[in-house]
Amino acid sequence: MRATRLILLAILLALTACGFKMRGVADLKFNTLYIQGPSISISKQLRRTFTSNGVKIVNSADQAELLLEIMSESQEQRILSLSGKGLVREYELFYTINFRTRDPSSDTWNDVQTVQGRRDITYNDSQLLAKQLEQERLYDSMKEDAVRELVRRLMVLKPAKNKPRAADLRAPGDTEE
Repeated sequence: MRATRLILLAILLALTACGFKMRGVADLKFNTLYIQGPSISISKQLRRTFTSNGVKIVNSADQAELLLEIMSESQEQRILSLSGKGLVREYELFYTINFRTRDPSSDTWNDVQTVQGRRDITYNDSQLLAKQLEQERLYDSMKEDAVRELVRRLMVLKPAKNKPRAADLRAPGDTEE
């Protein structure tokens, strides 16, 4: 019993000494977000992440402090190496998301940003099902990383508080182009 306590104490001390820290919540400078663009494979995970970080996803751009537009999402597979007989031995997997943001008080979108993940996978025809499963898991891992990276990039944005929205600044006769 005493040895178990000592081992547990040693593990706890080792974890604190190495700088281990739970991820915690992101320090986002906005409370409401409007997401527009096509529905992508990480849409549900993105919404869940924002919600768990205290950001409400709203249904109208007029209610949001920040606008996020998902431009595109893509998965790509390239041959990385071949055997002497011309058989594929390794693939390079890519997962990419393009997005941009806009403060509702402005008509101008920020530059398009790209989040990209890359992984290498060995390939063998005799292990086809196992390699397909491994490939799916690698894509899932890249998608999780992409969500975290997107949130990290949004952490630095500070939308203008209490500024009139661009739509409110237009004269009644003006039309949007």
